Amino acid sequence: MMNVFLSVVIPCYNEEENLKRGALDEVASYLAKQPYESEIIISDDGSTDGSLRFLRKYVKKHPLLKLLENKHAGKPFTVRVGIEKAKGKIVLFTDMDQSVPIEEVRKLLPFFKKGYDVVIGSRGVERKNAPWYRKIIARVFRRVRGFFLLSDISDTQCGFKAFGSQVAKDIFPRLLIFKEGKEIKGWRVSAFDVELLFITKKRGYKIAEVLVKWEDKDFALADKEKNFVKESKEMLKEIIRVKINDLKGKYEK
Repeated sequence: MMNVFLSVVIPCYNEEENLKRGALDEVASYLAKQPYESEIIISDDGSTDGSLRFLRKYVKKHPLLKLLENKHAGKPFTVRVGIEKAKGKIVLFTDMDQSVPIEEVRKLLPFFKKGYDVVIGSRGVERKNAPWYRKIIARVFRRVRGFFLLSDISDTQCGFKAFGSQVAKDIFPRLLIFKEGKEIKGWRVSAFDVELLFITKKRGYKIAEVLVKWEDKDFALADKEKNFVKESKEMLKEIIRVKINDLKGKYEK
């Protein structure tokens, strides 16, 4: 692992159903066939289902994998821990459900040779198998978010983002969501991506947005669906928080 090119960081919180249907197999199988060295870092967020039992057995059979067992602290923290441990030249973080299949990384990687520091996936407008109400709220969220922040980025929330390793390790510690004592526990769909990308641009890094295939494949949606309206409100609050922090100069170098 001395010359790892790509580190794939996958946060995990109660993903047993997705694991059992073989989502992680898809990632491991694809990367094993690539001409470059890679690693898969599963960063668990204190799962309470059978995810950890599954993963502890799985990593013993797959040398590409590393399992990080964290206390329950929320997706932003879990992703950050995984990135801190990454050894690759490029770090991709993606979701366990593989709604964006891992092979879509082939669309992102060429942009690093073109001088981009961060390359993010965009789901476009189709969003196959997504419930109608999610599509509507996503459009509203995009318009509201664009009014306040990052108007030149179409989809800030796609969970398929690649960073130059040093760029990622520069940006993540600067997220104020870690410093303000905010409650970020749980798997709520927070807008930490917005703050992440906002700081990226503030630091002068170049971002490319690339259309990727996306299809809702999440088999572990039960608990997430219950709080969707609440989570949407929290996302809007996060946008306002980032905007206010910017006006106060908290993101200045």
